[in-house]
Amino acid sequence: MTSPAPYPIGTPGTPWGAAERALWLSRQVRHRSYHEDVVKKLDRLAARFDVEEYGRLDYAPDQYRLFAVRNRGWRDDLPVALVTGGVHGYETSGVHGALQFLDQRAADYAGKINLLVAPCVSPWAYERIHRWNANAIDPNRSFREDGPAEESSALMRLIRPLRGRFLLHVDLHETTDTDESEFRPALAARDGKTAEPGLIPDGFYLVDDTENPQPAFQQAIIDAVSKVTHIAPADDKGQIIESDVVSPGVIRYAMRSLGLCAGITGARFTTTTEVYPDSPRATPEQCNDAQVAAVCAAIEFALANPH
Repeated sequence: MTSPAPYPIGTPGTPWGAAERALWLSRQVRHRSYHEDVVKKLDRLAARFDVEEYGRLDYAPDQYRLFAVRNRGWRDDLPVALVTGGVHGYETSGVHGALQFLDQRAADYAGKINLLVAPCVSPWAYERIHRWNANAIDPNRSFREDGPAEESSALMRLIRPLRGRFLLHVDLHETTDTDESEFRPALAARDGKTAEPGLIPDGFYLVDDTENPQPAFQQAIIDAVSKVTHIAPADDKGQIIESDVVSPGVIRYAMRSLGLCAGITGARFTTTTEVYPDSPRATPEQCNDAQVAAVCAAIEFALANPH
């Protein structure tokens, strides 16, 4: 068996220092526009929703305003649903699925639940189609007090006044072929470890919370999404991305201890969606539709089972 080629930055077995991080940053290229793809859509949505700036990122020479969207007619007697997208900027349908949900389906829940949507948590990474921020830090391992990623800290500040009121949180993600070809090797190189090859599942799956499992909630989402796109099967070890499958299309992570976005609210119902955009059986439209279907199914199940 041929050993994989070493990652082109750094020395195998040695964690990156400042020079390696600077070299990595110099190689990042802007491929798309946060302003064109996200901010302009938010400007149009502002006629129907309250759009607020909740933070700013300063990655000189680039600066980014972070936006969240609330429904009009916010009521203190209603629970809150949080929807987040683009925690990993390269996971495109998370961003566009959140925006599509706002445009097409959010009005269905008026007077039933308060909606708070942060459609693009990591705009620098969105533009560069990357997993990390400009400091080579993964925001989705940084959702903890005094965490190293400002993307994560800004979102935590936004939701802090609402803790105790969240009924659910849906965090929209993707698993892509580049996880295996680029991002896992880069992570191993950055940390001075050896990259271990893995398998990318073909299909949609969910990540439940080990510390607060909600199997019926996850099943309701899987049922809804299966009408839009296919669900990822377990591999021959009964796993998806090296985690045991607990029910079709569902694995579990310890959300809070891993610093994952889906662990920040303390909500009863939480999930992380994982769309597979590189499947020959899925189109970009299906990927966005799958994210919308997941959000709607999550809200509807939570409203039907509030206690």
